[in-house]
Amino acid sequence: MLKDPSKKYRPFPPVNLPDRQWPNRVLTRPPRWCSVDLRDGNQALAIPMNVSQKLEMFQTLVQIGFKEIEVGFPSASNTEFAFNRRLIEEGRIPDDVWLQVLVQAREHLIERTIQSLQGAKKAIIHLYNSTSPAQRRVVFRMSKKEIIEVAVRGARMIMDRLDRLDGTEVLLEYSPESFSATEVEFACEVAEAVMDVWQPTPERPMILNLPDTVEVAMPNVYADQVEWICRNIRNRESLIISLHTHNDRGTGIAATELGLLAGADRVEGTLFGNGERTGNLDIITVALNMYSHGIHPGLDFSNLNAIREVYERCTGMTVPPRHPYSGELVFTAFSGSHQDAIKKGLAEWNEGRQQYWDVPYLPIDPADIGREYREVIRVNSQSGKGGVAFMLETRFGIYLPRDLQREFGPIANDEVDRIGREVTADELKAIFWKEYVERESPWKLVRFRTESTNGHVRCRAELLRDGQPVEVVGEGNGPLAALVHGFGNLDVPRFEIADYSEHALGSGEEAAAIAYIQIRYPDGRNRWGVGVDTNIEIASVKAVLSALNRSVGAAAAQQ
Repeated sequence: MLKDPSKKYRPFPPVNLPDRQWPNRVLTRPPRWCSVDLRDGNQALAIPMNVSQKLEMFQTLVQIGFKEIEVGFPSASNTEFAFNRRLIEEGRIPDDVWLQVLVQAREHLIERTIQSLQGAKKAIIHLYNSTSPAQRRVVFRMSKKEIIEVAVRGARMIMDRLDRLDGTEVLLEYSPESFSATEVEFACEVAEAVMDVWQPTPERPMILNLPDTVEVAMPNVYADQVEWICRNIRNRESLIISLHTHNDRGTGIAATELGLLAGADRVEGTLFGNGERTGNLDIITVALNMYSHGIHPGLDFSNLNAIREVYERCTGMTVPPRHPYSGELVFTAFSGSHQDAIKKGLAEWNEGRQQYWDVPYLPIDPADIGREYREVIRVNSQSGKGGVAFMLETRFGIYLPRDLQREFGPIANDEVDRIGREVTADELKAIFWKEYVERESPWKLVRFRTESTNGHVRCRAELLRDGQPVEVVGEGNGPLAALVHGFGNLDVPRFEIADYSEHALGSGEEAAAIAYIQIRYPDGRNRWGVGVDTNIEIASVKAVLSALNRSVGAAAAQQ
């Protein structure tokens, strides 16, 4: 990197708009959406989609609810042309969906494009030519006047051929390509020259697309450019102002949102932001940003996982795990404090204590877009008791008492740290089972029987101690009290039951019960044990033995 980049690079000049209005506006409704996945997105793929992939993608876009879909550049190749014709001739386009095609301002390309649209019910013909100083100087070597002539000539060529689309409802679109790098006054001049040819009216408007073809400034500058056009161009009421942002500076989404505040009506973009260089606008993110503020975007992303699967299968691209809303890990917390906050926030929401969604760290409810709560928390060595408890609750219905959460959390973290990776819910349960439920040494239950007389219980427990038979007999006001009394007659450190809870695992006659018991020794040491059985009394006895076995294991580990 240069020590003084100002010798090579310069800041983009701001727009003179001292009374800009967009900072004080609030979005209240969604824009018109146009997917350019099959054109702009497809041309950015190392291996473009084949016909079957494009057909699947088109159908997915229709199911999502897009009413305007740019399907390609039909004059670019026979494949693109044939795809257009297949959509039309096989009746694959719903009556309310506009088929959009892109074309440069060149006669033979326009001719081929018109041919590709014959028989379509609704068509958007998207004309463009570059207007920025760099394009004028480097690529075309043309003056401003010559650039305007190119645009006007292309607009006339299209107008001269519209009668060949009899029966097709046509909407015309013009893009001064690289608008964001063009002087706003000149972009306005070019657009008005095209308007003079097409003669839009409020009843028959045209689309004026203002592409941020390459991000060259902060998104507030793009918003100023859009507002300047909206306020200064002639016959604004006859225009549908459209945005088409890219992501070179990583602010394509912000530029679009600010551009909508600045007065735009329409947005072009792709699913997951697929596009040239750093990508196009991700329509999903903008739409769900609106959704999170209570505005339905008019697009259906209620099964986002399925949409992602189609996208990855058709494009060969992958959605990054941290991609907003869509990525595998975006509704996941590894941090213990985050996990605890999410767990408590979800509990508050599920109990109906909040009218509006306000769960820490989750901008929207994952269930609204087909994600599941079990995806919210994943366990690795950074996880805390809240995440561990949440995973066991939501996946297996195991509701750990709070003190047991505190005890098991560090145990789970140490084991995950030893494994050296994130663990699945099944692996976490296995860690819990091994630590608590499967502890059968030195004490193992063989048989447990009780007799009750006037509320007084006598128990007889047949156990194995290091494989050797042992009988424990005791009395008390309940089975557990009798068992504790019986152990007091053996050479076992005295203990008492400090905490007890239990619940069913599942439902039905064969459902198992799980018991959680904390024992306490005279020196203040506590140890939890867990037992599982179809008989709750037996599950409780197993939990006591689990706690005793874990106490022995802990003592041995300290020696």
